[in-house]
Amino acid sequence: MKSLFNKKLPPIVGLDIGTRQIKAVWLEQNKDGYVLQGYACEPITKMAFSERDIKDYESISVALKKIRKVLNTKLKAANVAVAGTSVISKIVYMDPDQSDFELENQIEIEADSLIPFPLDEVYLDFEELGPSPTHSGKVNVLLSAAHKDLVDSRLLLAREANFEPKIVDIENYAIGNAVEFFHPIETPDIPLCCVNVGASLLQICVIKNGSVIYTKEHSFGLNSLVNDISAIHMIDRETAERQLLDGTLAGNWVEDTLPIFAANLQQNINRALQVYMSTLHAERPTKILLSGGVATIPPLVDMLKQDLGIELNCFNPFEGMSINPKLDSEKLEKVAPQLAIAAGLASRSFTPWHM
Repeated sequence: MKSLFNKKLPPIVGLDIGTRQIKAVWLEQNKDGYVLQGYACEPITKMAFSERDIKDYESISVALKKIRKVLNTKLKAANVAVAGTSVISKIVYMDPDQSDFELENQIEIEADSLIPFPLDEVYLDFEELGPSPTHSGKVNVLLSAAHKDLVDSRLLLAREANFEPKIVDIENYAIGNAVEFFHPIETPDIPLCCVNVGASLLQICVIKNGSVIYTKEHSFGLNSLVNDISAIHMIDRETAERQLLDGTLAGNWVEDTLPIFAANLQQNINRALQVYMSTLHAERPTKILLSGGVATIPPLVDMLKQDLGIELNCFNPFEGMSINPKLDSEKLEKVAPQLAIAAGLASRSFTPWHM
């Protein structure tokens, strides 16, 4: 009988469709913990995005089909995520003990005042989180909304690559899931800050007592460094990006190009932390988990460790995890911080979810 109540949930591929790369993670769970069965990273060969909106479907479709081939699995179920200015998540405060119908009506009223789009142009979702610690007699409800075009485009592309999307998450919450599942937290009552810096966004996610208490996106990323390298070293942008992430850039780019970007990145991280501290009246974090493309560039990480004045660790979601022996563990270690969002999406297969 026990096995009936501990039914193993089927694995789901975490599919992170970024603006410059697509990352995928395939995880499973056994009696000893988690197992990384497969992963893939594929560059998008053209500038396929404007902000977070897809402009070139073909190049993304090609990358997704390559992802499918590299994973080499019959699994079709996949989770995707969205981010950007067309995505909103906010805690709202509601009366307790409402029916789903009553709660949905109230949420629509709240959403109408929060969302800068007509309600018929967005997908809405909400989840009751429990009693509010700040508003007596109310419950916290997480309201999430995303423009339909943003969601539908990713679902269409995933299906074209023979994936079956099951969940559409928000990238910052996927980061939070990855930290909660795959990073040991010694003091859960002390806020843990994760900073994810990809091609176009700097995302901050703060976790406390097993819950995401703060998220925010800032427009800053590796694109500016790639553009500088391309201009200064007179190589095309795609080559500059590939060599930067592969660690094969020639010349003295670490001395002549990287310091300016590192200073700008430090400034943007400090600004993001200041917004968090002001919003929640919180103390400055003493430790940061760094993920995303920036965390795969060792000289950049070294500069941040020296100048930021905060303990900084790169987040490897697979540290201590069993790894499929067919995978190149050395290559995995280099790219692991880039896979945080995809790992967080894949972790959704370890907890029940509803349609």
